[in-house]
Amino acid sequence: MSNTPLRLLPWTTPEGNPCYLSTDRDDSRLSRLADDVEADQLDSGEQVLAGARAVLGDPKAGERAVRFALTRATESLEDVLRVAVSRGGRVRVGGGG
Repeated sequence: MSNTPLRLLPWTTPEGNPCYLSTDRDDSRLSRLADDVEADQLDSGEQVLAGARAVLGDPKAGERAVRFALTRATESLEDVLRVAVSRGGRVRVGGGG
């Protein structure tokens, strides 16, 4: 059995439960797919943030636009937090200086 901690994947089950990966290889096919999905989620988060800032900066933006921006921002924040938790769990604390 491996001593490698489980990796939190950047997606959930259809029921919304977390998915984990157990592997000794950071370059496994599923690890690389997860890396790509995380990168896409972070890129999307940057785009959503820019859009939300534009909506919030527009004094004529209506309730519908603000609610849409907030909904997308909430979804992106959830993705980014999952990436942060996953990456935080994989940080190796080394003994070297």
